[in-house]
Amino acid sequence: MKNDRGFTLAELMVAMIIGLLLLLTVYTAINTAQRSSSGIGRKVSAQQDARMALDLLEMEIRMASFNPNFAQNLWINPAGCGQAVNQTFQGIQEATANSLTIEMDINDSSSIGDIANEIITYTYNTANLYITRDVIQTSSCSSNPQPFLGDLTAGQKTVRVVNNNLGLPVFRYFDGRGNEIAAASLPAAIPNIRRIEITLAVETAEIDPTTNKRRGMIYSTSVVLRNHA
Repeated sequence: MKNDRGFTLAELMVAMIIGLLLLLTVYTAINTAQRSSSGIGRKVSAQQDARMALDLLEMEIRMASFNPNFAQNLWINPAGCGQAVNQTFQGIQEATANSLTIEMDINDSSSIGDIANEIITYTYNTANLYITRDVIQTSSCSSNPQPFLGDLTAGQKTVRVVNNNLGLPVFRYFDGRGNEIAAASLPAAIPNIRRIEITLAVETAEIDPTTNKRRGMIYSTSVVLRNHA
């Protein structure tokens, strides 16, 4: 005799619960993978931005005091674009823990600031956690700091520069014997600077969805100033 008996209600309920549990497991796995991938993507973007910024800082600071023609009274006061009062400062007209102004005669004209990128100021904004780069030309002598690292660029912000939060100076200065030049002795000791250590402590601007925290990284390099001797 043919048995037409189907599933009972209890059996259907158990099957539905098992199916829902399987779907929930798959969803959780996919969601976790997406969150992890998103967090890794943010960290990679932050690493790339910080690394590129450090490379540019190193390249430009290395050129400080470049004076191929050994011109006299070459250096400029970036605040007023007139001749700097203290020419012994050469191509480092400002040096603090969070700000640095460098000058160089990159077009061999025996003149500073007649073209772009010969007078550059880097400034760390401790309140808003970003660094700006300002290029001054003597023809206009106008200050227009541009986003460099950690500021909004095209509406996006990948990192926050957190040196101040960690008590780390962006710039540290050393003499020819390797002794650190105390901040209290600057700017008078600028002529003694032979090496500058750059440290960038950054964290992702967005919170990592996996850990609910920002991912932090520290990058550092040391620049020997051969032209400043």
